[in-house]
Amino acid sequence: MIRALIFDVFGTCVDWRTSVAREVEKVLPGVDARAFATAWRAEYDPAMARIRDGGRGYVPLDELHLENLHRVADAFGVTAPDSLNTAWEKLDPWADVVPGLTALKAHRIIAPCSNGSIALMARLARWGGLPWDCILGAEIARDYKPKPAVYLASCAALRLAPAEVMMVAAHNDDLAAARDAGLATGFVPRPTEHGPGQTTDLAPTADWDVVADDFRDLAQRLDR
Repeated sequence: MIRALIFDVFGTCVDWRTSVAREVEKVLPGVDARAFATAWRAEYDPAMARIRDGGRGYVPLDELHLENLHRVADAFGVTAPDSLNTAWEKLDPWADVVPGLTALKAHRIIAPCSNGSIALMARLARWGGLPWDCILGAEIARDYKPKPAVYLASCAALRLAPAEVMMVAAHNDDLAAARDAGLATGFVPRPTEHGPGQTTDLAPTADWDVVADDFRDLAQRLDR
């Protein structure tokens, strides 16, 4: 019995690439906005890796994004204002996300299990109308996915066993880590997350508990 679903957010729930590029274009005219957004996102995992590996204490993603913004701006030969960092609070949901989450919420607890901070997830929910019951993830665990502690802290916060919680993501590696921690898994593909030439995560790479076309389909499959 799945009593709660926790969700990856960047890429799974929201279209970060198009949304960040839109904000970059407003603030840095003349810059290739999609290339800038892609480069900014590329700094995401290396910044978290230093924390996961113990080389740095926990730092909320908001601060890592800001550090990465200035690193990427230097590489592009421009100066970016700190205010551009709020681009990550203005990410539009994929079309199926809000109706799908609303359907899922009718029978189960739903919450993000993102590497984003509580502040970032709250503002992002307000921007996109994401109807979370609560906000879980990295800041609860003071660590970053795919460390097991992040998934397990979310389950513990809900007072549920890992087997009662399903991690939903468009990324196979996220689901592999969640499964290793004892959670159920649900895969929803986002084949344009990285643009039209995407080659990764186009299909499930393991026998995840549920494979759905989108969030509406996920709700239907869970309620059968």
